[in-house]
Amino acid sequence: MLALEAVAAGYGDLLAIRSMSLEIRPGECVALIGANGAGKTTTLRAITGLLPLRAGRVLFEGRSLAGLDPRQIVALGLAHVPEGRQLFPSLTVRENLEMGARTPAARAARRGSLEEVLALFPRLAEREHQVAGTLSGGEQQMLAIGRGLMARPRLLLLDEPSLGLAPLAVRSILGIVETVNRRGTTVLLVEQNVGRALGLCHRGYVVENGAVALAGSREELLRSDHVRQAYLGM
Repeated sequence: MLALEAVAAGYGDLLAIRSMSLEIRPGECVALIGANGAGKTTTLRAITGLLPLRAGRVLFEGRSLAGLDPRQIVALGLAHVPEGRQLFPSLTVRENLEMGARTPAARAARRGSLEEVLALFPRLAEREHQVAGTLSGGEQQMLAIGRGLMARPRLLLLDEPSLGLAPLAVRSILGIVETVNRRGTTVLLVEQNVGRALGLCHRGYVVENGAVALAGSREELLRSDHVRQAYLGM
């Protein structure tokens, strides 16, 4: 479904990723793990057109994304839930969700999508007319994921969905991610909680210094001495 071929991208004179190569097959949940500054967020931004590529190619279902802006990439079937949620705090829960349905296809299906999202997130249904800025951190993360799902993506990119949340909220959020994937949406998950990410996803890539240092199934990565020592504290 998605392939990155020796992708390089960065900020100003800094290359945050220098040779990123990975692939995701339909229906998978794939984890992108690594330390702060390794290049995980930059990888997602490069995929969705928020950063121009300095080198390499990004292919979605065999089509190059070169030259497409983020709006066009979303219309192809990719949605990006960014780190930090980036909600519209003065808008209501429902208004934030509706902002996710901006492509023609998503607008046409908006009513059905809204029903599906509110069924998936009953807490949001209870707070449909509440201003987003007054929600708890966990509720805001639910809203950010829900807004991404309103675009009706085939591939959902999630950047640190558990960041700053209490353990109970983390379990709830990652449980929802598992449900979304089980229902057929392919997921690329950036997550610092390596144990939980590998427990959830089918495969993973370890990113170090702007490139993939290690890749494998969750079982292979959980058995890796490097992963256990560097990321699991074992």
